[in-house]
Amino acid sequence: MKPIDVFKALSNETRLNILQWLKEPEKHFPKQGAHLPKEVSYKGGVCVGDIQEKANASQSTISHYLNMMQKAGLLESIRHGQWTYYRRNEEVIRQITEYFETEI
Repeated sequence: MKPIDVFKALSNETRLNILQWLKEPEKHFPKQGAHLPKEVSYKGGVCVGDIQEKANASQSTISHYLNMMQKAGLLESIRHGQWTYYRRNEEVIRQITEYFETEI
């Protein structure tokens, strides 16, 4: 985890909102997992299309945002067929919290 990459990823209101929404996906994305086969589970994962709809932004913008957040380590993803699901990477979020407590 490079703190500067995390800070860059969170320097946009929509990206920050996405991270907040993914903290409680069942609250913010009630139809999550609708595209996943019953035998597949990706706990807390939310489809890009659902994130795009909630953010009210273009698919390309949301894909760029999610990619940036994933490269910073804030998100994890899994692909099932044509759908990609994202969830928070709680370990990196814990590390950045620890960084604030010890370094800043």
